[in-house]
Amino acid sequence: MERIVGGSDLKKEKEILMKSSVLDDDEIEEDDEAAAANAAKIPRDISNHSELNVKEISAPYTLPHYPIELEEQKKIAAQQLAQQIALKELEERATCDEQTVPKTELQCIHKHSDSADPTTCSNIITTSILNHLDFQRVYISGENSFGAEDPKIYQSLRRAMRLREIYMREAFQSFPEMAKRILHRTHKSDYQSETINFDEPPVIADPWNIKIPEDLNCILKIEDGVIHVYKNKSDFDGKKRAYNVRPFNSFIEDMKFMCNIITDGPLKSHCYKRLAYLTYKYQLHVLLNEMNELRSQKAVPHRDFYNTRKVDTHIHASSCMNQKHLLRFIKKTIKTRRNDFVCIENGKPLTLEQVFDSLNLTSYDLSVDMLDVHADRNTFHRFDKFNAKYNPIGESRLREIFLKTDNYIKGAYFAEILKEVMADLEESKYQQAELRLSIYGRKPNEWDDLAKWALTNNVYSDTVRWIIQIPRLYDVYRANKILGNFEQMLENIFMPLFEVTNNPNSHPELHVFLNYVTGFDSVDDESKHENPMFDKEITLPNKWTDEENPPYNYYLYYMYANMVILNHFRKERGFNTLVLRPHCGEAGNIQHLIGGFLLAENISHGLLLRKVPVLQYLYYLTQIGIAMSPLSNNSLFLNYHRNPLPEFASRGLCVSLSTDDPLQFHFTKEPLMEEYSIAAQVWKLSSCDMSELARNSVLMSGFPSEFKQHWIGANYQREGVEGNDIQRTNLPGIRVSYRYETLLDELDHLRSDDKNWERQKKVSIGGKTIAKPSLPHKLI
Repeated sequence: MERIVGGSDLKKEKEILMKSSVLDDDEIEEDDEAAAANAAKIPRDISNHSELNVKEISAPYTLPHYPIELEEQKKIAAQQLAQQIALKELEERATCDEQTVPKTELQCIHKHSDSADPTTCSNIITTSILNHLDFQRVYISGENSFGAEDPKIYQSLRRAMRLREIYMREAFQSFPEMAKRILHRTHKSDYQSETINFDEPPVIADPWNIKIPEDLNCILKIEDGVIHVYKNKSDFDGKKRAYNVRPFNSFIEDMKFMCNIITDGPLKSHCYKRLAYLTYKYQLHVLLNEMNELRSQKAVPHRDFYNTRKVDTHIHASSCMNQKHLLRFIKKTIKTRRNDFVCIENGKPLTLEQVFDSLNLTSYDLSVDMLDVHADRNTFHRFDKFNAKYNPIGESRLREIFLKTDNYIKGAYFAEILKEVMADLEESKYQQAELRLSIYGRKPNEWDDLAKWALTNNVYSDTVRWIIQIPRLYDVYRANKILGNFEQMLENIFMPLFEVTNNPNSHPELHVFLNYVTGFDSVDDESKHENPMFDKEITLPNKWTDEENPPYNYYLYYMYANMVILNHFRKERGFNTLVLRPHCGEAGNIQHLIGGFLLAENISHGLLLRKVPVLQYLYYLTQIGIAMSPLSNNSLFLNYHRNPLPEFASRGLCVSLSTDDPLQFHFTKEPLMEEYSIAAQVWKLSSCDMSELARNSVLMSGFPSEFKQHWIGANYQREGVEGNDIQRTNLPGIRVSYRYETLLDELDHLRSDDKNWERQKKVSIGGKTIAKPSLPHKLI
């Protein structure tokens, strides 16, 4: 039976190990007379080496201070004493603590306490208490090491983390258990160990064969931009909503608080120091343990970086193929399906052959250069030119024909090329993708059309899940008089989702399709001018009739608010829930990153974090996933050598590599491997570094839990080494343990202003009071 370590238990267990690591001869005598007597028999100095028949050894070798046998006796005596102290502590906890030690564990300890090999019990205790690996550690000793200038700094950081926890809990999005234990001392993790059959990967044989449940017939109504659910007519008349969400005014206040702390001078200095400390600490870790990590990887049979699972967590479906693939597909289609009617011009349907005749082109004339879909130096800081690259040969008609789901041919060509990309992913076996499909909010039937496209063309693969991207284009639709106000756009986006959750039989295809949708994305050019700050007087969505586009965080809040109500509704019905994973921090205002911190489970890009140390530190403490695309950024906003990914990764932020738009940025059949290979060459990443990035990509992805268990280990949700299976991830336990211990120390540091917390961290031994580190360390 495996034991789950809770927050209070972890502190006490560290105390046990600390006691065993600091005992000296005097303390041995005070704690256990028998053990002290045994230890006293060990000679402290041996002057007559001739009696021991020790042969002299020439340099560079040196004689041990004691004979090996006596050294071993000394170690055994210390281990016996440590075992006795630990056993006593565990028995006391078993009688008074709710999170008791399992009886089987105590029996095991008793069984080995008198064994011939005293190290057995010590190893059992150490292994069961902590994910402790024997590698060289670095820590800072002394009171108030790197302490803040003002105790309010810690309070501000904790308050910011609590705000994120509130928003994440409300939307059923993830928040780290370690952070919960620091924020709430009574919080206890409830992980359950699992075992699964690694030899049989999860396979969904018939993805569209899903039973349609009964309808509920609840009442749905949009109010101030948020759709609410009323269980029946009486609840509707009494305005008794089934679910609620944090009000918009509260979000504005939270935004103001976050804006204040990221500009606070002492807090900025403190976070900068902590981030610099994390950088240098990691460099020391690599210096001391790099060879041990490499040896751990070499000891794993079969597994290497090529056959570890990697998820492309940020890739757009309309550009998921490379330019050569698109060229081959267009040529093949012209030759084999030239008589297909593909579009309407001036009220008359045109065949594919007629379209290319109007362009004075044949399949032979086409080339990669003529397609002109690859980003170049002219797209740098020119998002308009980058968007134009989606048009093959500069023709929007060809984009409409080949790269859209809602065209004259019902997206048939787009479905075919996507299935070819999926076949390539299945062939590679170890690469997965979360493809973005667009819902624009121009009309309410977009969801039904998208679901029908997927089911009709059987666009499915176990290697792919969908994320729905919502372009921030209200100003365009309003200028063209497609929409009257912003609330209409929100209603077109979210009302079909509420309707299918309420009455699945009203949208049966959409109900099935949503089983393979993991979340929402918010996309567009972040560098557009906007007023990033707004107050309580800002216009509500039903009255937003201006042609001006709402601010980024205005979009984000109303996407989040509707998603919260929808998730509560879907969870109550037993359906899958969705998460928010927007493009955030690629360019524009840093307030975008505040919205991402409060509302989003993960973000894409996050480049601007390099300019905001407070937010960067908070993203680290809460382990927010960041899908970074250096090749994409290199063509649009930031040169490759200035990309902060290696700095973020070294500090311990949860970052992964993604491709964004292979059509524009990549050349090979495996764009994700291309992304990894270039990063490894430019930044000199080790195999361990790349395995860590790959594991992060799986953790932050939206694939089902049973898939992740097969890919990275049955207990991947557990903390530290217990959550890592090197046989699956090729990631050494040393690296995982270092990340876990470092994050634990940083979270523990947030309580430096709490005297009660500090008192709990101290251990009294032999009348002396010493500061206790979070984990046993080897001093460097």
